[in-house]
Amino acid sequence: MVRALIVSAAMLIAAAAFGSARAGPAPERVETALKARIAVGRYRAVVMGVASGQTCETSAFGALDDGRAPDEDTVFEIGSVTKTFTATLLAEATLEGRVQLDEPVARLLPDFNIPERGGKAITLVDLADQHSGLPRLPTNLAPADLADPYADYDRTKLKAFLATYPLPRDPGAAYEYSNLGFGLLGLALAASAHQTYGALVDRDILRPLGMDESGVTMTPALRAHLAPGHGETGQPANAWDFDALAGAGAIRSTAKDMCRYLQANMGLVHTPLDAALRLAQQPRIDMNPQTRIGLAWMTTTTPAGTVVWHNGMTGGYASFIGFTPDGQRGVVLLADTAASLDDLGFATLLADWPLAAARKAIVLPDPTLDAYAGSYQLAPGFIIKIFRGDHQLYAQATGQGAFPIYPSATDAFFATLADIQITFTHDAAGAVTGLVLHQNGDRPARRLTAAELPNQPKAIALDPETLKDYVGTYRFDFGADFVVTLKDGTLSAKLGGQDAYPIYPSAKDHFFYQVVDAQLTFERDAAGKIAAVVLHQGGGDQRAPRKRE
Repeated sequence: MVRALIVSAAMLIAAAAFGSARAGPAPERVETALKARIAVGRYRAVVMGVASGQTCETSAFGALDDGRAPDEDTVFEIGSVTKTFTATLLAEATLEGRVQLDEPVARLLPDFNIPERGGKAITLVDLADQHSGLPRLPTNLAPADLADPYADYDRTKLKAFLATYPLPRDPGAAYEYSNLGFGLLGLALAASAHQTYGALVDRDILRPLGMDESGVTMTPALRAHLAPGHGETGQPANAWDFDALAGAGAIRSTAKDMCRYLQANMGLVHTPLDAALRLAQQPRIDMNPQTRIGLAWMTTTTPAGTVVWHNGMTGGYASFIGFTPDGQRGVVLLADTAASLDDLGFATLLADWPLAAARKAIVLPDPTLDAYAGSYQLAPGFIIKIFRGDHQLYAQATGQGAFPIYPSATDAFFATLADIQITFTHDAAGAVTGLVLHQNGDRPARRLTAAELPNQPKAIALDPETLKDYVGTYRFDFGADFVVTLKDGTLSAKLGGQDAYPIYPSAKDHFFYQVVDAQLTFERDAAGKIAAVVLHQGGGDQRAPRKRE
């Protein structure tokens, strides 16, 4: 095919076009904020590249675990920034006439049973602009190794999930970020090209752009330069491998290579991918009042300016790539810790973008954390739920996913995935009565009483011996284990590789979640023993028999 004939020429074009001279550095306030965060342990090592004109200057901060300084050749996982590569593959295939954006994904994967709803099929563009109706993750993601959760999620498991999943809404109806959807898109594009995802992205993007230190497969060369990863609180974290969902987050890269990718996307250099990069970036549909999404790429417009961007995070790494639409300035950030880099990226591009203060997490006892649990109303129909899982508090806003929050002092918490702080307020007797959300301003929220909770079942008390009846492991027919545990008088349930969340009894054998709109019914056999659980969610019921020891 034509692509194979131009690869060698494209590599020469890329090598000649990407300058090695130094560009303007990051703003001083960004460097100061980054150094402060490293000082309190939020990141261990960060490498950034700032692009302007024909140049991209890289700067390194912090140290690797062995004490060495990182550099532009240090390898990091880029996580969901991989989605922009997958989107570029789709754009390129579309421009070459090999696929169409509105083509049903089922045509590229004829052996899959792809769910439909309302007579509408999921199209390639539905996957690429995050409007497919598919969830963030498949419910049968049940990794053998929780430290490497995607490694054994293969084509067979993906087929089994899609064959039984009922879409909660029509494809194209609403935005919902889906790693599953982008993994499916990458798999479909690779299948249509008779390649693996890694081989396809290498052939069509990495080699043409001269990104010789990047790839999906962990080669000996990549492993030799890989920065060890760390979780949100600094604990060691494994690198992640991907199988069927590689298109969602499998690429590893360096600041040097990501500078090449950044400059190409900014139009600062010309490559055979120019038209595909522009098509992928083009905003197509609203995500929210400030942001429109194209094929993976998001365009956010604020009074401070406009940025085209994407971010990424795995269990031990974080990334950010963004640029101004006029192509005047761009930035890439790579970190060896799973903590957001977004505000640093935006502040590099927009002079007035606020930067979060450096914060260090402390430990608070579980009874103190429990006192904050509840529902807080920010506005009519918009509630923030605060709840505890293990020794950790989580927050979840209406219609959004849950995320951990960490105490920096009594009553003061912060998130690492974004510049979010929460301060809890008390009455004269010391009872928690509300919170203030500090994000783009200060927004107070009153704590709701049990009687005020909308459509929320009322929790009752069950004696400890009854609660023990439900403890055990249940297996859904799509292959995922559902594990129920009891600790300190509260039951928690964990589905596959997902986090464990508390469940609350509304009656004997009937439980509900506070973090999602889902309920559980436990079934008993003729002897009165718990035999199965039924999960009620999204208008569907899924039964899981209890596994006997």
